[in-house]
Amino acid sequence: MKGISFFQELRTSVRLVAATMTVCCVLYGLAVLAFGQTVVPARANGSLVFNERGEPVGSERIAQGFARPEYFWPRPSAVDYNASSAGGSNLSPTNPELRSRAQGILAKMGADGRRPLPADLATASGSGLDPHITLAAAEYQAGRVAAARGVSVETVRKLLKISALHTGGSLTPEPVINVLLVNLSLNELGK
Repeated sequence: MKGISFFQELRTSVRLVAATMTVCCVLYGLAVLAFGQTVVPARANGSLVFNERGEPVGSERIAQGFARPEYFWPRPSAVDYNASSAGGSNLSPTNPELRSRAQGILAKMGADGRRPLPADLATASGSGLDPHITLAAAEYQAGRVAAARGVSVETVRKLLKISALHTGGSLTPEPVINVLLVNLSLNELGK
C-alpha cells in the first residue's frame, strides 16, 4: 500500500484552507453585508444622522460628548466617546480615582443635597457609548439648557416629552432620551 506524500498532503491542506477562508470570510461577509444593505440599510450604515446640508453629524447609536451649556450632556464615558475603543473603566468601586471622578461630575452638574443627581449622569455605561439618558436625567438638566438658550423651562420639558422613547417595554418602563436627537431638536427651536 502506497502512502500519501508530504506534498500531496500539503496541497490538500492548502486547498482546504483556501476553500474555508473563501466561504467563511468572503462569501459569508458578503451575504451579511447584502442582507443588511437590503433589509436595514440605515442601521447597516451606522444609523447616521445628517444635518440640513446632508452632512453627517453623528450616529443615533453612539454617544457623542456635548459640553456646552445649551446642550443636554450624555452619560460620562470612560473611553471619551471613542467608538473604536468601547469599554468601561474597569476601576473597582473602592478605587479612589473612581470617587474623584464622581465628585468632579457632581460638581460639574451642580449637584447638591437638595436635588439628587440621576445615577446615569454620574456613572458611565459599560461600553462608554450609550447614546441615551433617562428622562429624569434630561429633566435634571432642563433648567441649565433653557437658561443657556433663553427659552422657558416648560418649552424644553415639552420637547423632552415629545422626544422620550420607551425602548424596553415592560422590561425598562422608564423613558429614555437620545441625546444627539434631542440636541438637534433644540437647534431647530431657534430657527
